[in-house]
Amino acid sequence: MRVLILGGNGFIGSSVARALACRGHAVTALARNRGVGARRMPELAWQEADIARLRTPSHWQPLLAQVDAVVNCAGALQDGARDDVVAVQEVAMQALYRAAAGSQVRLIVQISARTDGGAADTAFLASKRNADAALKASGMPFVILRPAIVIGRDAHGGSALLRALAAVPLATPLVHGGTPMQFAALDDVSECVCRALDGRLAAGTDLDIAAPEVLTLAQTVDRHRQWLGVPPRTAIAVSEIIARPVARAADLLGHLGWRSPLRSTAMAAAAGGVTAPEPNELPELRFKSLDETLRDAPGGVQDLWFARLYLLKPVIFGTSSLFWLLSGIIALLRFEASAAHLVDAGLSTAAATILTVLTSLADIALGVGVIVRRYAGPALKGMVALSLAYLAAATLLSPTLWADPLGPLVKVLPSIVLALVALAILDER
Repeated sequence: MRVLILGGNGFIGSSVARALACRGHAVTALARNRGVGARRMPELAWQEADIARLRTPSHWQPLLAQVDAVVNCAGALQDGARDDVVAVQEVAMQALYRAAAGSQVRLIVQISARTDGGAADTAFLASKRNADAALKASGMPFVILRPAIVIGRDAHGGSALLRALAAVPLATPLVHGGTPMQFAALDDVSECVCRALDGRLAAGTDLDIAAPEVLTLAQTVDRHRQWLGVPPRTAIAVSEIIARPVARAADLLGHLGWRSPLRSTAMAAAAGGVTAPEPNELPELRFKSLDETLRDAPGGVQDLWFARLYLLKPVIFGTSSLFWLLSGIIALLRFEASAAHLVDAGLSTAAATILTVLTSLADIALGVGVIVRRYAGPALKGMVALSLAYLAAATLLSPTLWADPLGPLVKVLPSIVLALVALAILDER
């Protein structure tokens, strides 16, 4: 079968695409940026498009040519610099259903979620609920799958946060530590999609995917500690009063392009719990428990590194930004002293003045750029390049500065390393 995967570069989409390709389906993966996915899975055909911009049936028609089935794995947790929840999950989907009705598409498989509960009024679940209703009313054959919290070999969003919490040293701060949770193995989600396309899930199926076991957030973190090989830690209950400003800060970062799992939508979902209304079982398929899912993919040292760095990532980027902002601002505030260093090194007063202004503004621009996700990569590379330029120029003009172990040249070296570490952990998936 010829299958179009929406969100083919994502956490769930990439797993579904691999599973379908391994079973002989001809898979085309749709992604906003096809580069990484095409390198990782060159066996797939790739199409590049921003789903939020596919607002009419005419936008979808070229993508649906010679497609037998569509699997929607795309989604957005919350509005931000790179995401428009309603556009992606509702407007574009309704346009897709209308386009599919006039095409040769025989089935639409929708990865949705349980859309009631404490977070039902969020844009994330409301738009999914509206899209599900529109799909059911469209007349198209469909299968809707509603996985609980998805756990796989890789991690993204909430599953990444669980690993990070498990790696917190000394004691683990938990908000809503008693919240009930159910889990779905990523392999089980992919298996259900395969069954839908093979006809082993009847058209019209609306299925919750969740292992029967219900765990609290605290118990889930404990399971991940065991998986990582981390000693037991004490859990500290954190008041929602403290959590709210954290969520607001995460929402702000979302508008700068950073998709934090601590945003208000995720917090609302955590407060209400993530469970299925009743256990689901399929013939010949028993959904794996969290313990079984973790046991099937044993944790290694690379997982421990990821978990620790996940919490340090905002600290690393925030420190880099602050260092460069202060460097530029202090140089401007102490302008005469800053320019005097260059004059002492042999530059003319005019040249020292111009160079001080330019380098100070460059430092500030890089400090601002690194906290905007879209510009973070170029800004980090600019930090490394400018630092090396500073070192080279200072070595030529005043090589004696290297003799001071706490001097300005030696201090540049850790900032270069920090920028390189930030570049190494920049990618989200």
